[in-house]
Amino acid sequence: MGLATFKGGVHPYEGKELSESKPIQVLMPKGELVFPLSQHIGAPANPLVKKGDQVLAGQIIAEAGGFISANVVCSVSGTVKAVEPRRVANGAMVNSIVVENDGEYKTVEGVGEDRDYTKLSKEEIRKIVKDAGIVGLGGAGFPTHVKLTPKDDAKIDYVIVNGAECEPYLTSDYRLMMEEPEKVVGGLKVILQLFENAKGVIGVENNKPEAIKKLQELVKDEPKITVCELLTKYPQGGERSLIYAVTGRKVNSSMLPADVGCIVDNVDTVLSIYNAVCKSTPLMRRIVTVTGDAIANPQNFNVKLGTNYEELIEAAGGFKQDPEKVINGGPMMGQAMFDLHVPVMKNSSALTCMTKDEVAANEPTPCIRCGRCVDVCPSHIVPVLMMKAAMMNDAESFERLNGMECVECGSCAYICPAKRPLTQAFKEMRKVVAANRRKK
Repeated sequence: MGLATFKGGVHPYEGKELSESKPIQVLMPKGELVFPLSQHIGAPANPLVKKGDQVLAGQIIAEAGGFISANVVCSVSGTVKAVEPRRVANGAMVNSIVVENDGEYKTVEGVGEDRDYTKLSKEEIRKIVKDAGIVGLGGAGFPTHVKLTPKDDAKIDYVIVNGAECEPYLTSDYRLMMEEPEKVVGGLKVILQLFENAKGVIGVENNKPEAIKKLQELVKDEPKITVCELLTKYPQGGERSLIYAVTGRKVNSSMLPADVGCIVDNVDTVLSIYNAVCKSTPLMRRIVTVTGDAIANPQNFNVKLGTNYEELIEAAGGFKQDPEKVINGGPMMGQAMFDLHVPVMKNSSALTCMTKDEVAANEPTPCIRCGRCVDVCPSHIVPVLMMKAAMMNDAESFERLNGMECVECGSCAYICPAKRPLTQAFKEMRKVVAANRRKK
């Protein structure tokens, strides 16, 4: 039988060799830490502290501001300097709690205590995950406690751990699977406790044979858990692509994975669930890959949330050559940055620093109607026609062409010989359609 995969997709240069063999280094912050109140999809969190307050590591400093929202937990001990708007990686100004680190890392009582998850009720597990402020750490930032609370627990028959890490250059999930695979499996067991009819599947691309071997060894006596070897192809780690590859089930933009009996969580999210439930440790850190040909010493760092990106660059040896482009995330789905003086947030996965800006170097030319974008689209839509609608700002036609099924993976723009900015145009049109729907 062939490796599990989906129809479409591309094979960009991987770039993983820069950092995949580097063990995760713990990086302690130097300056003040900034905790934005919007580090997740949904409503911003509401601050629970004010200027002058003393805070501890592990303390909830902002609470979920609605059903789809998430707590913010302080990662250091110190004094609240301000609650004010600060710039974040996507360029927006976001209301944030600024904490002066006292360097002592005093924690709230109970952090790090062992807990037996088998003795906890479903409600207790979900409450622990909510209190810990865990969100999807694959980049989307959807509050995890909401994802773990579908309408009917009994209808979930797959819990899929997304270990694909298909985004070029990123190796943080790979390092976690290599260094702490027991915790990944432990976190999956905690989630399976919530869904009595579910099987656990850990999906890993076949360019990570060592990780696959480690995980297979760990689950060989677990009747409910298997490791699924995925074909290395981008965007294999996209939620819909992964669900189709593992189960053959199809999900569209009007559905949730739970509608087809699946729960999907990224490797680091699952490990964070283990830390919260079994080790009484809320989400206070992020594993970040700092990489690219402009970085002196590409690394994976275990970094406290709120740490400044400039400290990450410095810890990776600085720039060996001034970068033309710095991307928050990877080259396919990341966003170019104009300011490095921003905090590490829950959805910060990587900092990719490139000596050449490949996109700026290529002037777009007229479409030659070659159809390559159609061949590679994992959502099986027609980018060439969607682009025509986008250029005319025709939201109705864009919607009629199933433009909302676009997952903004960038495969079409990557393969386009005319170098047309397809993904950027679709991103903007999807915002317009979503806004129109809200008005109605």
